[in-house]
Amino acid sequence: MKRQYTNRRYLDALEKKVLVFDGAMGTSLQLQNLTAEHFGGEQYNGCNDYLVISYPEAVEKVHRSFLEAGVDVLETDTFRSNRLTMVEYKLQDRIIEINVAAASLARKVADEFAAKTGQPRFVAGSIGPSGKLPSTNDPELSNVKYDELIDTFCEQAVGLIQGGVDLLLIETSQDILEVKAAITGIHKAFSETNIYLPIQAQVTLDTTGRMLLGTDINASLTILEGMGIDVVGLNCSTGPEHMREPIRFLGENSTLPVSCIPNAGLPLNVDGQAVYPLEPEPYANDMYEFVTKHNVRVVGGCCGTTPAHLKLLVDKLANYQLPSDKAPVQSTPQLASAMSAIAMRQDPAPTLLGERCNAQGSRKFKRLLLEEDYDGILDIAREQVAGGAHALDISVAVTERADEGEQMRKVIKKLQMGVDVPLVIDTTEVDVLEIALQTAPGRCLINSTHLESGRDKADKIFALAKKYNAAVIVLTIDEQGMAKTAQRKYEVAQRIYDIAVNDHGLKPEDLVFDDLTFTLATGDIEFVDSAKETIEGIRLIKQKLPGVMTSLGVSNLSFGFAPQARPPLNSVMLYYCVQAGLDMAIVNAAHVMPYTEIGTEERELCEDLIFNRREDALQRFIQHFENVEVSTESNIADPTEGMTSEQKLHWKILHRVKEGVEADIDDPDSSTPPVETTAIRSHAKSLFVRIIPPPAAHFPPHPPKEVILTSRHERSPGKFGAGELILPFRIAIRRNDEEDRFSS
Repeated sequence: MKRQYTNRRYLDALEKKVLVFDGAMGTSLQLQNLTAEHFGGEQYNGCNDYLVISYPEAVEKVHRSFLEAGVDVLETDTFRSNRLTMVEYKLQDRIIEINVAAASLARKVADEFAAKTGQPRFVAGSIGPSGKLPSTNDPELSNVKYDELIDTFCEQAVGLIQGGVDLLLIETSQDILEVKAAITGIHKAFSETNIYLPIQAQVTLDTTGRMLLGTDINASLTILEGMGIDVVGLNCSTGPEHMREPIRFLGENSTLPVSCIPNAGLPLNVDGQAVYPLEPEPYANDMYEFVTKHNVRVVGGCCGTTPAHLKLLVDKLANYQLPSDKAPVQSTPQLASAMSAIAMRQDPAPTLLGERCNAQGSRKFKRLLLEEDYDGILDIAREQVAGGAHALDISVAVTERADEGEQMRKVIKKLQMGVDVPLVIDTTEVDVLEIALQTAPGRCLINSTHLESGRDKADKIFALAKKYNAAVIVLTIDEQGMAKTAQRKYEVAQRIYDIAVNDHGLKPEDLVFDDLTFTLATGDIEFVDSAKETIEGIRLIKQKLPGVMTSLGVSNLSFGFAPQARPPLNSVMLYYCVQAGLDMAIVNAAHVMPYTEIGTEERELCEDLIFNRREDALQRFIQHFENVEVSTESNIADPTEGMTSEQKLHWKILHRVKEGVEADIDDPDSSTPPVETTAIRSHAKSLFVRIIPPPAAHFPPHPPKEVILTSRHERSPGKFGAGELILPFRIAIRRNDEEDRFSS
């Protein structure tokens, strides 16, 4: 299912040449020394977007200056023209009017220059951020619902479309969840207006190569590439020098054209004013390098770039011919957390989906959920990641409470900043699934759908997967029930494949087929060959449906057996499934045993049962494991064992574990001086812990020390300075009868 367009002139031009956007609107307007009167009065003073109503001559002057420099694309003066930001000026009820006016103004000037020069000129409808950060738990910045963001961006897009833009430009994005909402809102605007235009989505990275909340460029691409956009790229924040590595990554990995619209360098504070130091010549040289070396197809300028910057770039690109080799035609299938992305196919296989954050399968998780102990739930998640899980299956449905949707939202909010792995949304309710997909910033895996009651529910789930760019686990179940033979498993898979790919436009690699396994504990004649059929079903599905992936809830095989018997049986089954082509497995990763480390006798007992090689296979298996003691030891070693208190504190902060932090700080054996206050300062780019000693009357004098995160312990200097680590908790240090709290 391909995107439809009522106007694709921009994309057609992009196939023929590198397109050049204009430069900075804001700094260009500042040079005009506008007064409150120009802005329409003191109440609108400084609202650049309102100039299209109050004094459009100023905006038109900027547009003309860049068109005279030879640029191909004008951006509308609408960066803040959404109702959430314009409420500051009490203009929230004039959003359509402002956007229509801005788009019409840019359209008029662009068409004039196109007619005069014969060079096609385009108008991009600028859509900036809302001022909210929905991914966070901040009470002010996250107090907005996803649907409200969708409607906010839809409204702005409708105005821009009515004003005659050629494309919609999402820019300077700092929260990847908000970008998803903006894209969804634009698609809603297309449906409302019946006008379909290209979408260009650009995120903003800091000097470390991450978005404000820590999302790296790989995760950004993974999350956005499948959401129905046409160009992906970067803008603002830094100059070209700090974009080089992310741009190289995009050029090598994006299947979409790549854009790069940087500032004129990092701003300097000169007498209270932001000054952008990068001169036109080095700016143009860097941008030309990005085009020639990294396959960048759209260039331009953001803050501080002038007509001189863009004129030099236009001249440099005048004779440039697009290379014959295009962008990658297919991307590596990936899932993403809020921070980073992982390949859906791990090497070596399989990708392990942790199963313990599931109220149906874990009594402990269910108890914590009913107690609303979200810190305890986070601990379970971390244990699974420490045990080797690549992603976490999340299921919160319990019969004791009817608020599955709200519980799902709370658990995802807790986990998304506490563990850096993708989430697998496990629910039977379509509305709960959508809540989850609107809460999780990353690219999720949906668990699951099937055709047991026909295709109605599957259609809804595939539609949500397409809308939110999720992958889907599909069970080989149809109206006849669970497929039991390999051939039936393939036939059901083929039918579901046709629905998902042909009717909903999903890619084969978006589908993960679980061909089901059944317990071998009953000895039921109907199921004695079920494990063999599952293994062969995996092999057949992979052969017949190229590109799809496979998964299995392996522990179902051993349900009903003694606890000590389950890990070896599951592990042997997992080994043979991987040999047949299994890509993912839902397991307790800490209980997976390497095949070669399972004893020969136990391995043979497991294989006899799995492959039904002996009539007494079940009896012999049960008898053997009756005499094996249950291990109560955790397979996960304490990573802080043998460390000093200071090293433990460093490790816990580095890995965002809050338990025992205060005790480690107060430990008298620590080389850190006794603590009066622990201060934590958190910015987008840095975080440090400062230990301040108490008065010298009580202890020998020590100067304040930034001890915990300095380079003498492992690799932490870059972790915080690079924006890779954000403390998700508060540290409280008691001093006399007071308590000082410092939150990240």
